Amino acid sequence: MPVKLSSGSGSDDGEDARIEIVPLIDIMFFLLAAFMLVSLSMTQLHRVPLRLPEAATGVDDSKSPPVLIAVDAHGVITWDSQVVTPSEITTRLKREKLPEQARVLIAADQEARYKQVMSVLDAVRAAGVEKVGFENKEVSR
Repeated sequence: MPVKLSSGSGSDDGEDARIEIVPLIDIMFFLLAAFMLVSLSMTQLHRVPLRLPEAATGVDDSKSPPVLIAVDAHGVITWDSQVVTPSEITTRLKREKLPEQARVLIAADQEARYKQVMSVLDAVRAAGVEKVGFENKEVSR
């Protein structure tokens, strides 16, 4: 609905000033979509660089984002780009109010030691989280 503005002179020459709102709404929707796309593209920027092992039977998971814990080739464990220990993982998972169906995804470098990966798995299970997965990359063909 156009808004009518009256001029201060008091003369009514038949022409009304109008502010069209439809182009403003179009611009706002464009800006909203642009910000949403930019924010979605920034979600994986703070990850630890890992060389993930390949798995032929991996399943693509597109549900809600899980808690991601990474183990690099030197055995350093990170969570949200912060270095943590297995005991810190357990206390942090217990402290956070995770939903019933909370999932944890462990991303371990292919050169990581099995002992470090198992300590992360034990820490997650000690916090009461039952849904644990391992991140891998698809087999290149």
